[in-house]
Amino acid sequence: MKTMIYSLALAALVSLGSCTNDDPVLTQKDWQGTATYFASTDEQFTTYYKPAVGYVGDPMPFYDPVEQNFKILYLQDFRPNPANTYHPIWGVSTKDLSSYQSLGELIPTGTAAEADAALGTGSTIYNEADKLYYTFYTGHTAKQEVIMMATSSDFKTWTKSKSFYLQGGDYGYSVKDFRDPFVFKGDDGQYHMIISTLQGTKGVLVEFTSSDLKSWAHGGIFMSMMWNRFYECPDIFKMGDWWYLVYSEKHTAVRKVQYFKGRTLDDLKACTAGDAGLWPDNNEKQGVLDSRAFYAGKTASDGTNRYIWGWCPTRAGNDNTAVGADPNEPEWAGNLVAHRIIQHEDGTLSLGSVEGIDKKYTTESPLKVMAKSETGVTENADKYVLTGDAYVLFNRLNVSNKLSFTVKASSKTDKFGFSFVRGTDSKKYYTIVVSPEHGGDDKKLNFEENGEEGIGFVNGIDGYYFPTPANNEYNVTIYTDNSVCVVYINDNVVYTNRIYGLQKNCWSINSYEGTVEVSNVRVNYY
Repeated sequence: MKTMIYSLALAALVSLGSCTNDDPVLTQKDWQGTATYFASTDEQFTTYYKPAVGYVGDPMPFYDPVEQNFKILYLQDFRPNPANTYHPIWGVSTKDLSSYQSLGELIPTGTAAEADAALGTGSTIYNEADKLYYTFYTGHTAKQEVIMMATSSDFKTWTKSKSFYLQGGDYGYSVKDFRDPFVFKGDDGQYHMIISTLQGTKGVLVEFTSSDLKSWAHGGIFMSMMWNRFYECPDIFKMGDWWYLVYSEKHTAVRKVQYFKGRTLDDLKACTAGDAGLWPDNNEKQGVLDSRAFYAGKTASDGTNRYIWGWCPTRAGNDNTAVGADPNEPEWAGNLVAHRIIQHEDGTLSLGSVEGIDKKYTTESPLKVMAKSETGVTENADKYVLTGDAYVLFNRLNVSNKLSFTVKASSKTDKFGFSFVRGTDSKKYYTIVVSPEHGGDDKKLNFEENGEEGIGFVNGIDGYYFPTPANNEYNVTIYTDNSVCVVYINDNVVYTNRIYGLQKNCWSINSYEGTVEVSNVRVNYY
């Protein structure tokens, strides 16, 4: 009799289960509400690419007109890297940006005694005239940076040019900072190469031109950099009636991907004339594209859509607060993240979700409320009204998730957010807050470490200002792949971050000020 009672009790406990199928049977409570049951460590990344060994550094995307797919070259970061020769150029290919096929090493480093002992960012272009792919890249040593070139007929075997060599000192520019060549074809039919460098102590982008990709003529300064800044990884393209320069801000206080826009190339060049430009948040000719957890962003187009790829950095010790505010710099390199570029009528750019990625998350996960605040929560069917400081905690996630929900705020000053690694037993957890700014006319996404052991606001990884929707409605979609988390709001605002422990843990939707209605909450996975 005793055995029968014990068996029935054990069966009842097991039936409480968890959201995964591999939970042990020795369950003594409903563990779905906790944050300490699983060791949530990164597994194989299947959306936001990471090589089997090492990490992705500066991506160099290229649309291959021959094979009609995207190829993304990148600087391979081994950790540890060899002492003197590091960051060879590796590559991946993709058609829909939802999965990538490794191309392995494409352009190796030179020896420690050669100019390309270490490699740096560059760009690839296809020359229809001679049926060759040209990749221009940076050769780096402790003493100098130079621009070098390699060619290939099949994108597999690459031959380094022994004669092509651009050095900044030959043209009155910095010897040590002369890097990141970007090549594009202008409306004039000429090839243009833009290089990031210094003239004295002044940051500048300089221009070279060519008719055949082989012989290049110095064209002088393309654009001066404002306020002693340095624009890394420049990328120039035309989209509709506008020209754009996308760049990555080197300054440690910023480190974000930003852009300038102009009706013509000359308009683009004039954006910083006389250091007259304003900060991107306040200038109609400039903009910010993501948080500082998305860096070295560069673009490519298949003729229909233009996408941007950057890397989401890892953090030493899996420290979610080491986001970039001095002295807590994240590590160099990480996972490959892609967004779709959206162009608005006034020429401004924003970033939206990628269709191929969205289509991966096909299986719907059961949703269960595990806990909620004692006050401020009204639940009606699948809608939740949150007032003041209130929250609803949902059951644990899978490894790769798509979270979607709609938030309807009662006013422009309402404040809400959503948290990860949060459970009924969490001493600290991580929150992305949609915060009202400028009297509620604008919003900004901030990052916080909450809980009794949390530090609160995490300095250095705030988002950028975006206008408050006229209807106060926010359609939120979040894609996660292990620790990489990408948030889109109204398919118009993006916020990339890395949150260790996110996978296989609970999450919540929160309000802080005012009243918000949350509806259409869905969790999908693959």
